[in-house]
Amino acid sequence: MTEELTPVKPPTKEVLIVTGMSGAGRTTAAHALEDQGWYVVENLPPQLFSTLAALLGKSPESELKLALVVDVRTKEFFYDLQESLAQLSTDGVEYRILFLDAADDVLVRRFESGRRPHPLQSGGRISDGIAVERRVLAELKEQAELVVDTTEMNVHALAKSMVELFSENGPVVLRLNVMSFGFKYGIPQDTNFLADVRFITNPHWVPELRHLTGQDAAVSEFVLVQEGAETFVDRYVHALQPVLEGYRRENKHYATFAIGCTGGKHRSVAIAEALAHRLGQQPRVMVKTHHRDLGRE
Repeated sequence: MTEELTPVKPPTKEVLIVTGMSGAGRTTAAHALEDQGWYVVENLPPQLFSTLAALLGKSPESELKLALVVDVRTKEFFYDLQESLAQLSTDGVEYRILFLDAADDVLVRRFESGRRPHPLQSGGRISDGIAVERRVLAELKEQAELVVDTTEMNVHALAKSMVELFSENGPVVLRLNVMSFGFKYGIPQDTNFLADVRFITNPHWVPELRHLTGQDAAVSEFVLVQEGAETFVDRYVHALQPVLEGYRRENKHYATFAIGCTGGKHRSVAIAEALAHRLGQQPRVMVKTHHRDLGRE
């Protein structure tokens, strides 16, 4: 038996760095955080991060939730940001980075629909500006605790996602997203762990199951009785125990586990649901499922 995980109390003074690709939804995320009581500051020079955190933290009885929305478009700004984040750590301020991303073609459409140029395209195309920005932001994305892919989100879905991720009070829970997907539609960008369940017999070849999905009981039962399926779920949950414990020690609160099959309709959906159910039985864990490619066939 794995010993019960001990919840980590969040720091009273909480700083969230909100950044990401232009067009991926930073403004929408900022408004949603503000609605939840966060003190949101946009485009503050990084050199002032520590000063602002110190000023707002002078009232020890109040719980500060400070969100700093950062627009990183140049290498020079990136280096300034890195120095300022290091200073926050030196000052004993815990911070987290939320990175918003989206597929390039979706970002292009968003800029075109808004009839505005990308800030880095200069005299080129929108896609040229996106490519430059993605290179500049690559290292910052690697540092992010949470990457949210807004490719398939509208403003309402993104706002709802911010509520789900940042509205809880009291002891911090681990917020886990178990995502199913189809390999033929591409590997998800925003995943911490990825598993391939194409070793399981495909219900697609069973005529009475083909039109159903992994959310239907008949398909779920078919998938889970296949050789190795239940063993995979049991051992995968067991293998994740030290990961979850480590997340708590490191005060990391969000993770996405992606489960893939060929089309993201049957096997990955059923296994994702089974994993979500098992993980949700852990103490201080909040789990949601997201079936990325369900309905695409």
